[in-house]
Amino acid sequence: MESTPVAKMNFGKSLLVPSVQELAKQHLTNIPARYVRPEQESPVTYAGASVPVIDIQKLVSGDSMDSELQKLHSACQQWGFLQVINHGVTPSILEDFKREVIDLFKLPMEEKKKLWQQEDSFEGFGNSFVVSEEQKLDWNDMFGIMTLPLRIRKVDLFQKLPSNLRGIIEAYSNEIKSLAMIIVCQLAKALRIDENEMRELFSDGVQSIRMNYYPPCPEPHKTIGFSPHSDADALTILFQLDETEGLQVRKDDIWVPIKPLPNALIVNIGDMMEVNNNFS
Repeated sequence: MESTPVAKMNFGKSLLVPSVQELAKQHLTNIPARYVRPEQESPVTYAGASVPVIDIQKLVSGDSMDSELQKLHSACQQWGFLQVINHGVTPSILEDFKREVIDLFKLPMEEKKKLWQQEDSFEGFGNSFVVSEEQKLDWNDMFGIMTLPLRIRKVDLFQKLPSNLRGIIEAYSNEIKSLAMIIVCQLAKALRIDENEMRELFSDGVQSIRMNYYPPCPEPHKTIGFSPHSDADALTILFQLDETEGLQVRKDDIWVPIKPLPNALIVNIGDMMEVNNNFS
């Protein structure tokens, strides 16, 4: 694994864009042209399929370990997405984090400006991957922040966060890291890779949190909340704050909506991971 000095690490940057949340407050009847996606075709969706569900407790202990491991391997290979239940992340931490994220996006604009993106970084309020003034924009606002390892944190931004949010980010990021390590080690087992090697590879891995807010839209058929994409990381663990079936997964050229299960987390196997047919 290549080691890069932290001072030279570049986690991406984005051109500064207006707040969609503030646009939505203007009670527009038409969305600005930059958000209109004339090329956006209505996707072919299929609600009859569902993303696999993996029980983490069964995966790590008990009589069902082997069958649950095979389910995990198949889910990663065939879908690249799964929902995990009995994942060990403390329910009260999820509830506290949900409350603090909602409150973060309720901050007055004057307070948000203190947490806005700088031109050299994606961290803070704004959006990501905006590289030109002509680029079409997604109908969402986001807040991004690097969380682990501690040495990569932007301390000045972190200290500006509401104190309750700072505390819950500490707890949430550590529990999510523990869950991620369980998943990658189980994948190592399925792929016949040494678990210690996988643990060493990811134990000091980079973790970031992106919080997304999707304001009401007067013309939802003309725009999109988040452009179709794949994640360039190893794992994305998604905590959905409500039961809206907004997330869709593309499988066999069909978009399948994910119905979030109560207290479940959604896992996306990123581009850095490749799961093959070696399981038997």
